[in-house]
Amino acid sequence: MTIDRENEYYIGIVNELVKLPGETEWVEFKIDNSKPDEIGEYISALSNSAALYGKVHAYVIWGIENINHNIIGTAFMPADAKVGNEILENWLLRLIEPKIHFRFHEVRINGSRVVLLEINQAYRHPVKFKNSEYIRIGSYKKNLKDHPEKERMLWRIFDETRFEEHVAAENIGSDIVLQLIDYPSYFDLLSKPLPDNKEKILSALSSDSIITKTDAGQWNITNLGAILLSKKLEDFKSIKRKAVRVVVYKGISRVETIREQEGTKGYASGFEGLIGFINNLLPANEVIKKALRKNVPMFPEIAIRELVANAIIHQDFFISGAGPMIEIFDDRMEIT
Repeated sequence: MTIDRENEYYIGIVNELVKLPGETEWVEFKIDNSKPDEIGEYISALSNSAALYGKVHAYVIWGIENINHNIIGTAFMPADAKVGNEILENWLLRLIEPKIHFRFHEVRINGSRVVLLEINQAYRHPVKFKNSEYIRIGSYKKNLKDHPEKERMLWRIFDETRFEEHVAAENIGSDIVLQLIDYPSYFDLLSKPLPDNKEKILSALSSDSIITKTDAGQWNITNLGAILLSKKLEDFKSIKRKAVRVVVYKGISRVETIREQEGTKGYASGFEGLIGFINNLLPANEVIKKALRKNVPMFPEIAIRELVANAIIHQDFFISGAGPMIEIFDDRMEIT
């Protein structure tokens, strides 16, 4: 659940993590060990442990000595690694269930090449690799089924944590928050005057859990803030596939597409524009009232607003690969 970062950000992450006194439930250090099965098991274990300990991400770092945490570099090259004829990252993604976001980053620190695997925390269900669930007990990787007390705690956390409380962008500065969030729309939709300084804007956004303060004095953007008020949904990896798609077909079947458009803004800030866009695409009948001709849409706008709003709100937000879709035909409109 992150936005794209510059290399300096990941260098900073590595420099902070090597200061830890030892490996934790959500951090693993390696030098060159790159066995595919072991990486898959670590993704499961660290993702589940991150959820258990309230961490947005877990990490595996190659190029770090395990005992003294010296940065010595690694020969592991994830972009070139394969399992059979399949690229390592695709192979891991295929065998991990449910699908979570993880990503390899390669950086250079003091001339040494370091590989950082960033893993999102588990949500809703424990993460499995090859149908087995793992967890970290101290610095050791264990089968979750062998530790029922940890499994119970994990399920309790899943039950208590809602989608909108998860973090879409972690530990960012106030200026970046205001670049990513359409805060003028927030105040406009609530019929509130726009504050005259940055601190008051951030305070208002925080009061509605659009953003939350971090222990380091930075900000997290919640899924709630990102899905409702993002300037561009694609800025947030965890929700970018939730954009509303509008497809217009020729005739009454799906054989020929005339136009396809995907929404870019958050649901709240972009809702009026979405409804206007749909209404402009709908067929209309020409009606003569008294001496004037008037185009009357095939469907009343109030019905369109209600149905589209319901499709947006009542989707399963934890399914990351699909979002609401509106299909327009000559004789009907389907909202999925």
